[in-house]
Amino acid sequence: MNFGPERRQTVPRGSLREEAGVNVWRTASALQDEVDALLREHGISSAQYNVLRILRGAGLTGLCRNDIRDRLIARMPDVTRLLDRLEAMEFVRRERGIEDRRLMTTYLTPAGEGVLMRLDAPIAALHERQFRRLKDHQVRTLIDLLTLARKES
Repeated sequence: MNFGPERRQTVPRGSLREEAGVNVWRTASALQDEVDALLREHGISSAQYNVLRILRGAGLTGLCRNDIRDRLIARMPDVTRLLDRLEAMEFVRRERGIEDRRLMTTYLTPAGEGVLMRLDAPIAALHERQFRRLKDHQVRTLIDLLTLARKES
């Protein structure tokens, strides 16, 4: 993880929580940059990777567009276009519902599963490297704290 030179503020930030927010934002950006670079080597974006992982988790039942949209890590305004691109790459397939023709279910294809399988080890290794300075109990604490920070009040 190369965060670049740490920024030293000469003017104090508004609050401790504001400083925490900025630090989470900077860290997320730095970590994501490395993930993006790895995914680019495999010809996909982080949004596409996220959709493929979501569909792998859904199993054989697949998911409709809105369910995929609701599970994405980052909000996307045009999930349909994202699914169009993945379908053109033959990583997903979509089928209309038999009873309700308006319902379109998306499924992971063997090609999409293959991309994920090729990425599983490199992504795991990247995350191991990114968090190598933290002990296991610190990683658990980090996960718990970030989860708590995301909970709605």
